[in-house]
Amino acid sequence: MVNDKPVEKYFPGEINKSFYLKPFILTEIQEKYYFTAKIAGGGVKGQLDALVHGISRALTKSDPKKFRPTLKKAGLLTRDARTRERRKVGMGGKSRRQKQSPKR
Repeated sequence: MVNDKPVEKYFPGEINKSFYLKPFILTEIQEKYYFTAKIAGGGVKGQLDALVHGISRALTKSDPKKFRPTLKKAGLLTRDARTRERRKVGMGGKSRRQKQSPKR
């Protein structure tokens, strides 16, 4: 369940299904666990990445010696650290925009 909806309805499509099941497939425990997640913010792809990252971290906490090497090698325990650039003072309301200089 994701945000009180079945995962198949929240992330429709065959590609998404294979992606959110990736931690379970890699660790060979497809039918052993059931998960419920609350996801907010970002787009659909970002939410899907966050879900896979959260599932991977939860599996690692349940049995670190067994699951961590497999999930780490697949790159599922690495967090995407990119965030929105903050708004700077004196830049005219945007983060990278500069004020127009007068010509005369």
